[in-house]
Amino acid sequence: MPIRIAVDAMGGDYAPLEIVKGAVQAAREYSVAIQLVGNEVQIKEELAKYDTQGLDIGITHTDEVIEMGESPAKALRAKKKASIVLTVESVARGESQGLVAAGSTGAAMAASLFGLGRLPGVKRPVICCTMPTAKNPIALLDAGANSDCEPEMLYEFAIMGRIFAEYILGYENPKVGLMNIGEEEGKGNEFTKATFNILNSKKEVLNFIGNVEGRDVFTGDCQVIVCDGFVGNVILKTAEGAMTMITKLLKQEYKKSLYNMIVGLLSKKVFTGLKKRIDHEKIGGALLLGVKGISVISHGSSKAYAIKNAIRVAKEAVEKEVNDKIVEMYDQHIKAAD
Repeated sequence: MPIRIAVDAMGGDYAPLEIVKGAVQAAREYSVAIQLVGNEVQIKEELAKYDTQGLDIGITHTDEVIEMGESPAKALRAKKKASIVLTVESVARGESQGLVAAGSTGAAMAASLFGLGRLPGVKRPVICCTMPTAKNPIALLDAGANSDCEPEMLYEFAIMGRIFAEYILGYENPKVGLMNIGEEEGKGNEFTKATFNILNSKKEVLNFIGNVEGRDVFTGDCQVIVCDGFVGNVILKTAEGAMTMITKLLKQEYKKSLYNMIVGLLSKKVFTGLKKRIDHEKIGGALLLGVKGISVISHGSSKAYAIKNAIRVAKEAVEKEVNDKIVEMYDQHIKAAD
């Protein structure tokens, strides 16, 4: 039987139009079964636009949706049949092997944590974001799940990130670095100093290379970068803003003169290739690592291409048995040290 991925069809800025479109593309391209969760009438209206013959696409109906501006905790208590809740329940009951959600990140995190539970021994689930670099993509975590962390938590993050980088990104013995304000040992605040000592004591287990700085994120020399969720989310949003700014500035420059317009036309293929390399939609979404199930959280502005790729990430995580490998490594190196 094919892997089935549950998709919150009502989550995100372009739901259900782009969500359904991306799900259909993923079902055909990746040979996965899809369970769309949301308003059945709206979902069927979107599905009718495509040739779905031979595709395994089911629908779970609900009228309840958690909006982007709602408090996740309050909304989850008030809306027991919200689309994200039922999407998570599909995985919890074993009807689907993974899920994709592009709505409220907080709601997706909370629903996944409460609905699926944590992997044995994991204190805090973590958002693992794939970042484009000058070489190949790397893993950045935490990208926003935990704003306040203890040093021991980043050791867990490092283990989960290492598993992700090895089995999803394809690195052999990936290097792990700690985000800091300088490379030298002893740099940073009390939190990063304490974290450095813990990670450094596990150097051989993690392939820990020490501190890395913000400019190192995009070199690709370090394949796993760990930090607390506050810092990670700032890095992620800053990178997105910088990419948007560069694109706008280039367009402005091309319009300044006829010569610039000609140069722009001649360079179109180059910049199209560059855009593909740094496009966050190619990545699709971030895995919420540490929960008992595969949960992929996509950007709220995700369109069909991003949703299709998020489903691919979920499928790969199921196939590579990422959670089993996290538990195995945890048992070997964290529980053994307790």
